[in-house]
Amino acid sequence: MGDAKDRRYRADVVIVGAGLAGLAAASELLDQNKNVLIIERDLPEHLGGLAKLSFGGVCMVGTPYQKKTGIADSAELAMTDWFRYGEIPESEHWPRRWVEKYVNESDRWIYSYLNGIGVKFLPVVNWPERGMFVRGNSVPRWHIAWGTGYGIIEQVVKHLFSHQNSNKLRIEYGHRVEELIREADGIGCRGALEKDVPDAGTAFVATGDALIIAAGGICGGDLSYLRTKWSDAPKRLLNGSHRYADGTVHEAASRFGANLTHLEKQWHYAAGIATKEPIVPHHGLSLVPPRSALWVNAHGDRIGPHPNVGYTDTHYLVQNILKEPGSFSYQVMNYKIAIKELAVSGSEHMTAFRNKSKLGLIKGLLFGNKALLERLKRESDDVFIAGSIEELVASINAVEKEYTMDKAKLTGAIRQFDAEIERGEKYIGDEQLRRMLNHRTYRGDRMRMSWMQKIDDAKAYPLVAFRESILSRKSLGGIQTDLQSRVLDKSGEPIPGLYAAGEAAGYGGGGIHGMRSLEGTFLGGCIITGRVAGNTAGGRQ
Repeated sequence: MGDAKDRRYRADVVIVGAGLAGLAAASELLDQNKNVLIIERDLPEHLGGLAKLSFGGVCMVGTPYQKKTGIADSAELAMTDWFRYGEIPESEHWPRRWVEKYVNESDRWIYSYLNGIGVKFLPVVNWPERGMFVRGNSVPRWHIAWGTGYGIIEQVVKHLFSHQNSNKLRIEYGHRVEELIREADGIGCRGALEKDVPDAGTAFVATGDALIIAAGGICGGDLSYLRTKWSDAPKRLLNGSHRYADGTVHEAASRFGANLTHLEKQWHYAAGIATKEPIVPHHGLSLVPPRSALWVNAHGDRIGPHPNVGYTDTHYLVQNILKEPGSFSYQVMNYKIAIKELAVSGSEHMTAFRNKSKLGLIKGLLFGNKALLERLKRESDDVFIAGSIEELVASINAVEKEYTMDKAKLTGAIRQFDAEIERGEKYIGDEQLRRMLNHRTYRGDRMRMSWMQKIDDAKAYPLVAFRESILSRKSLGGIQTDLQSRVLDKSGEPIPGLYAAGEAAGYGGGGIHGMRSLEGTFLGGCIITGRVAGNTAGGRQ
């Protein structure tokens, strides 16, 4: 029961985690006039979790944005794409059921909710994850929020704190959950206050009629827990997840009887760069890979035999790089390509989007995002800018001590690629260029891509290269749940009073994505599972 000095909390429903899934659940519970307690491990300034730092892309099906631009989408098409791309077998009952719910009800659970609280999206729907050898999105579905993930969280929080029942919501920050418990007055959790808050180390107990786990995934922390689940994890691995996504609550749920599934499946990014002032151990930024850049290995050989191409298949990109020396890579381009195509998958660096600056967005499209490249150069030792190939190789070798970049190999790779471009569009044989030509048929991509731009082009100098490591991001597996977000035990039966949502639940069913994500299904998955959990935990069916 704990010491008399322990902090004790009681609410109708206790939510572990104040990320997007937890906040969405709280919204539904306030609608039911419930007393809600959110136990959050982080500090108030980080309310919203990883979603707040995201680019803000949401996968939705059949939206007004799609219809307005002539995109013919349907639940049937999205379901076919999802099952094929995720390679989800028929035996995966709950993941497949959650896919069906997502694509059939994304309007009800995701679009209508976000639209209703004031979230707007860019008018052009984006088209990532088209697939490399396994077809991905057949049509564009990635809706980028105006304001990025920061803007989504801003509106969700505004909605919560202006709710007519907002006085029934309480958030306790700096609380680390270590165990799930069942007591006479209900189900709950216990733990201790984190070291960076007042009364650090003080124990606490929180109970309610129901408990919702929305504590994120396993891809953050010090990466040690992730490595126990990912057998192919490279030595060089950057952290692009939340600092408290360390598996602590997953293990607590498992000890309580919850079934954990597919934790060996994760969604990592291929183009991470380290920061000079990391906010978490091994912290990195996730670049959106410029499609016109040449992707080479540690020695300067072009990665192949099938080249890496952005916007195709993130899982394939990562697996391809893991086969290379050191399991890391470089993307080589020039200044003209960099300022046109470079982006960071996060709200902190995409300032025009985050700040909702139409002028800044237009200027970036017309003249390039020069400020972003300059900022990345200041913030990372993985950015190289040089006036020649020889100088570029020398600058790389001055920093990289384990593997030597070969000037002859890099020069040969660049010249071979540039020679393909010189022959002209009618004679394109290079796989990367062929895919880029196809991408350009969609206007949403054409405006953000260079075309037939040689790399070794003095008029486009200086040369630019990024040393890129695999960057951890999201868990594809998690706590198994049914379609009511009830946590299932190892025999498949619901555990009374216990629910899970968001990344903690593998975004639904313990593994809704299978092997691959169509992108944008993470934020969308947090919203739909969070809302469902809030509905059912509060007693609404």
